[in-house]
Formats: sequence, structure tokens, C-alpha cells
Amino acid sequence: MSHVGVPRGTVRKRRSLALLTAGVLTIPALAGCSSDSEETSRGVPQDIAPAARDRVADGSTVNWAVDAMPTTLNAFQADADSATTRITGALLPTLFPMDATGQPKLNPDYLESAKIIEREPKQVVLYKLNQQAVWSDGREIGAPDFVAQWRALSGKDSAFWTARNSGYERIQKIERGADDLQVRVTFAKPYADWRSLFSPLYPKEVTGSPDTFNDGARTTLKNTAGPFQLKSVSKAKGTVTLTRNPRWWGDKAKLDTLVFRAVASKDRTKALADGTVHVTDVDSTTANRIALALRDGNNGGQPLAHGPGADLTPAAALRSWALANGSDEEQAEIARAAREKTRKAVAAYGAEQKALRNYAVRKSLEPAYTQLALNGESGPLADDRVRRAVARALDRQELAETVLKPLGLPAKPLGSHLALAGQPGYKDGSGALGDQNTEEAQALLADAGWTRGGAAEKPKDTKAGSEAEKKDEREDGEKKGTDKAEDKDEKKTDQTESDTDAEKKTEDKEEKARDEDKEEKKSDQAATGSDDSAASRAEGLYIVGQDNKPGARPAQGLDASSVLSPSRTAAVQSLALLRQASAVSGDTSAADTAAKVTAQDKQSGGAPGAYAPMGTAAPAPASVNGPLGKDGKTLTLRFVLPSGPGSQSLRGVGERIATMLEKIGIGTEITKVPDESYFKDHIASGDYDLALYSWPATAYPATDGRPIYAKPEPATDGSLLVEQNYTRVGTDHIDQLFDQAVAELDEKAARELMKQADARIWAAAGSIPLFQRPQLVAVDKKLANVGAFGFAAPRYQDIGFTDRQAAGSPADRKK
Repeated sequence: MSHVGVPRGTVRKRRSLALLTAGVLTIPALAGCSSDSEETSRGVPQDIAPAARDRVADGSTVNWAVDAMPTTLNAFQADADSATTRITGALLPTLFPMDATGQPKLNPDYLESAKIIEREPKQVVLYKLNQQAVWSDGREIGAPDFVAQWRALSGKDSAFWTARNSGYERIQKIERGADDLQVRVTFAKPYADWRSLFSPLYPKEVTGSPDTFNDGARTTLKNTAGPFQLKSVSKAKGTVTLTRNPRWWGDKAKLDTLVFRAVASKDRTKALADGTVHVTDVDSTTANRIALALRDGNNGGQPLAHGPGADLTPAAALRSWALANGSDEEQAEIARAAREKTRKAVAAYGAEQKALRNYAVRKSLEPAYTQLALNGESGPLADDRVRRAVARALDRQELAETVLKPLGLPAKPLGSHLALAGQPGYKDGSGALGDQNTEEAQALLADAGWTRGGAAEKPKDTKAGSEAEKKDEREDGEKKGTDKAEDKDEKKTDQTESDTDAEKKTEDKEEKARDEDKEEKKSDQAATGSDDSAASRAEGLYIVGQDNKPGARPAQGLDASSVLSPSRTAAVQSLALLRQASAVSGDTSAADTAAKVTAQDKQSGGAPGAYAPMGTAAPAPASVNGPLGKDGKTLTLRFVLPSGPGSQSLRGVGERIATMLEKIGIGTEITKVPDESYFKDHIASGDYDLALYSWPATAYPATDGRPIYAKPEPATDGSLLVEQNYTRVGTDHIDQLFDQAVAELDEKAARELMKQADARIWAAAGSIPLFQRPQLVAVDKKLANVGAFGFAAPRYQDIGFTDRQAAGSPADRKK
């Protein structure tokens, strides 16, 4: 989207809108060692056919498929996407790329060192640059480039159309160090995620003025500093072509040319068979075809029981022959045409299968997870008890197995919003909500007023309020225990129980209220850090729903200058969500597994408050023959899913979820919408109750997770400013924990704060992580050091062919 010729005011307005709706998918992490409060977890290793550089031949060209041509080469603009990230990764400096364990690692091609040298009175980071690091025009990479990028991204100059400024707004000044190769960065406020800054680093020629930043870097990059340089961009061919950078000081790129080619998901099998791409992400259907091709190659080369005509029975084949050779000329002509069509299809399929034997499918887990999003802005899901009931109805193990098990990948549900398995900050925080339990889910719904006969009732003047509404009343000065007892007494008057039973339930609930009141005080003390040891012990063991909700008084102690900054990776994610459905691969035909109820659901050691109050009657499973109701309305949720051809697996997951919800009396209306409108018209706009989409991992949860889970704030026009929090569920306490973590320079302490935040996010039940997404990449079998990278950033200079006949120039191949 070019801004040339557009009035400045119009463009600024559009950019602001992009910040409200852009960006999806960003979740962060760390990696390495574990503490006593962390879980030792192993991530799935990357699968890239690693080879030493001396085994990789020099020369040749690799074609790498991307979803679409990048709309901009400026990674800091709102319409930057995954293609922008992939291409700029080969052209520009990344100071701290992620390694295979998901943590930032200093890049020696650009830095000799980078560390905090002062903490008081201000945080100061000193970068010592590689003495050989230069831009492609020969100029040294230095402080002027850092200064220009800081000024462009700090948010102070509205002339720069930036999609994110997280971290840059905390910088006070940047100075030259002892010499030109040292850059000294002083922060006005502590910033734990300082390693996230200046990646990618653009030359001052791009970031030095609004014109070059806004428009100049959208279609070309004249000055770069990577193993490759930009040769051409062809929209007509759908290609971005890179060639070796002759001024590159690091390990020489093995390839002569690297071409990024736009190929739609539906066309990738044919592109592989035609040889027009060597590397491409694929779905499970294409992965299965490659596996069958390799199997058939070991069995004489003929397709076995698959492909066109494979399901034709002997009787049907005989009938087809008989019709084609029969006396009825009209029927014979139709039959002959059908047989010829099938013959051609079989021949084409066989040729494709033969070509697909040249590829291998590299498999790992993508650094991203699929979640069930529950829109808490309005409707039944505005009540946190209903959200928790939905969450407690899900068998996340079954859903993970549905997608990952058929691919031979570890099928374990994800236990964190802010880290993935294998990262050092990972801990399963789902216990703050509770495991799958049908009876508890039904009890939560009953407590919220949704009953079997509720659909036939006449509307009442008052409705059962959510936990948040009860807390608002308590904040107004009413005693918590009395309020809770009175509120629940009112609910009991609507029931047809005997007086004796009602009195007993009142006593039980009053006792429960007193217990919850004690737990709330302990949790608040732990979360605010008044007792460090208590905070560690109470992590995840607080009462669900006792955070501040929209409308409640903000928690004290928050820095008045704190701002809700856009996510560091918001720009990359805005367009990625539009295409993500096809990336979720798996076979949804696997047999259903039995619902699992853990011991935690039955013992007092479970997370307090994650269940309905004591004494709430749970309807027997057999009595739920349809949706529950309240005030004459049935409990039915709008479930929005993408309808594209690559989204079958995601829809399969959605249908399984709908079946699980039906068991507890929640009905679903599944609406299938075009992939291109799924995010913009439904997720970002809030036009859904339930939806499936993904967030990716980075190494910086305090920075990147903040806008995803920040409490929505009212805008001047009365709407909600949600940033990337498309569930509209958030609390002041969660915001506080993010703010504390991003300013905490002790990495261990910062991780503990993030674990506390994750437990609170689980308790709010707006986002339910399901599983880490599979990563399937089809790669030419002769290529090395490329495939399913997992967490790690590619080393483009190491990619190449191990078969020297496949590499080299045409002249070399004649020898």
C-alpha cells in the first residue's frame, strides 16, 4: 500500500487504525536452563539436514516459496509480513537472532560484544561492533545508523509511519563510544528486552528521513549488510531475487542466487513437481503425497491404492468397460470420455508422484501455538464463569493428538501463553484454571444461571451477574463475604429445592466465600511482591476471577508514564493471520479418545476458585440433551472458522470442540468465512464468540505479550482500544506484571513475573492454548542446512547443495 499522493492526515488515520487491528500471532519466550519453579521441557529439534560447510558445494540457485509478494521491505511498517521477515533476514543485520532453543544469541558477524555496563542511575548498554562490518556501499556500520533508527521508531516524530515502537521509546540517548566501533545506548527507563532492539538494523539512508522510511524502503533496499544483496523485485513474475554480497565479510554464501517466489498454498504440490521451487512450507496433504511417492519408489515406482481411479472397484471397472464398448452409442461415448479423462488424470498424477520423490519433508514444531479465543466483550462469554466452563469442557490432549499424532510429532497440550516447550521460562500454568472436567463445567454454568429449563423461562428483570460485576459491588464498599452470600441466596430463590436444602447451601457458600476471601488476600500479597517467598509459593494458586476487571479501580503502584506499546512483531503478524489456517496440519479422522479427568479435579490441591462454588448442583451428563438456557434464551455461541481449501484441519479441530461443548449443554453456530476476511472482518472487529487462530513465539515475552493480553481501554469515540487483545479479556493485575517484568533486569526474576502473568491469563479464560503448531517443509533432498528451523533463524550463507552435480554454474556441470 503506497502512501504517495495521499494526504498526510489520511495516512496517519489509516496507520492508527492498522495499529488497532493489525498484528496477530506473537508470543515470546526464552530458553536454556531451568529453576526450581520451572519445568524441564524439551522442544522438538529442528530438522534441516545439517551439513558442514566443506560438504556444501558452491554455486547454483535455490527457489524458496513464500505466501505472497511482500508489500513492503520495511519490517517496521504495519503491512510487513512473513515474506518481509524472510527476505530482510538475508539482507540486513540481526544483532541477536534466536537460536534452536528459542533464546537470543549474539551474532558475531555484527557484534564483538553487547552488554549492560551500568544499571544505576541509568541502564547503559555498550555495543562493540565487528570491525569488518560494512554496508554494501562500503560505509562502516556505526552509531549514526543506531541513532537514525531510534529517532524513527521512538514515536516522538509522527512523520514516520511506524507499526511498533516498543523499547525504542525508553531510550534517552545514543552516543559514540570510545571509538567509531562502539555505540553507547542510555535508557530513560530500565528495559529488560534490550536485545530485541535494532533487529533488523536499517542503514541511516533508510531511517534518516520520513520519505525514505515511509516510501523508499517499500520496494527496494539499495544499501544492505547481509550475506546476500537485493538484485531485483518482479511483481509480474512474483519473485524477489538475491545475489551474493561481494562486500560480505563473513562466511561466503554457498549459493549464487536465492529467489523468493510467491506460490499459493494450493499450487505448491504442482510447483514441487515442476521443479519451480526447492523449498516450501506444505500442508499435511502434500506431505502425505511426498511420503507415498517415496514409498512407491521403493516398490517399483507404481502408485499403490491412491490417486485418481484408486477407489474404482473391479465391478465398477468392468461396468465402465462394458459401457464404453456397448451398443448404445450415446452411453458408449460418455463412458469413453470418462475413461480417457481418468487415464490422463492417472498419467499426470503418476508423473507428479515420480517428481515428488526428489523431495523430503522436514518436520518440527513451529514456534507458534493454536488457541481457542473466547470473546469476552459481550454476550454469554462476558461472564467469566461461562468462559471457564468452556475451557473446562475441552479435552486439550485429544485436540493435540488430533493434529500432531498423525504427523509423528509429540502430541502434548501447551501449558503456557508466554513460552513454548524447550524455552527456559516455560511452565505449565493451566492448573490456575483447572483440567478438563465435565461436571465442574456444568456446575459453573449452573452457577451463572444457565439451566436445562432456562430456555423456556420468561425473561426476568435481573440477570445473574458475572464475577466481575460482583467484585465491582465489593469495591464500592460492601463486605465481600456478605455480598457473596446474599448474591447466591438470591439465586437460590429461583430454584425448586426444599427450604432445608437451601439453608444448607447458604451455609456452604458462606464458608466458601470466607475461604476465597482469605485466598484473595494471599494472592494479592504474592502478586504485588510484598513477600517474595510467598509470591513463589502462591504462583498459580490464587482465586480465579479476582483480578481487577474493566470498570474496577486500577491497581496502585503503576508507573504513570507507562504506555501500551504495539507488539514488537505486530507488523509481521498482521498478514500472517490471514494465511495461518492452512499451516495447521493434521488428520482429523483419528479415533476419539476418552475424556480425561485428573486427580487435581478431585482433590483439594486443585487451583482454588477454578470451580463453581460449593453446593452448586451439576446437571447429570445424561440430562443435557440440548443447549442450556436463561431468561428464555438458549446458550449458543457463534464459532467462526475459515472456509479455505487449506483449512480442513482447523475446521476439524473446531468441530471437535463443538462436540465437546455440546456435552455440557453449550450449543455452537459454526460460521465458515473466507480466509481473506477471517481476521479483518471477524477476529479484529470482535464479530465472534469463539475462534481459532495462532500466536508465534519470540524471545521477549514481556515486550511482545503485553499488547496481546493488555486490558482493553476505552477510546475517545467510545470504542475499545484492544491493541492485539482480540479476546477483549484483560485485568489491571496482568498489566502490572508485564510492566514489572519489562523493567526487571534480573532475567530469573523477570521469568518468575511472566509465569505469574501467565497463570492470571489462564484464570481469565479468554485464551486457551491448545497445541504448538506443526511445521512441515518440503525440501529438495540434495539441499542442506534448510528445512523446518523451529525456533532458529536461518543461516542463509550455509544453505546449498551437497550434490556437486546439482550445484555450480552451467559450465561447471558440463565438466
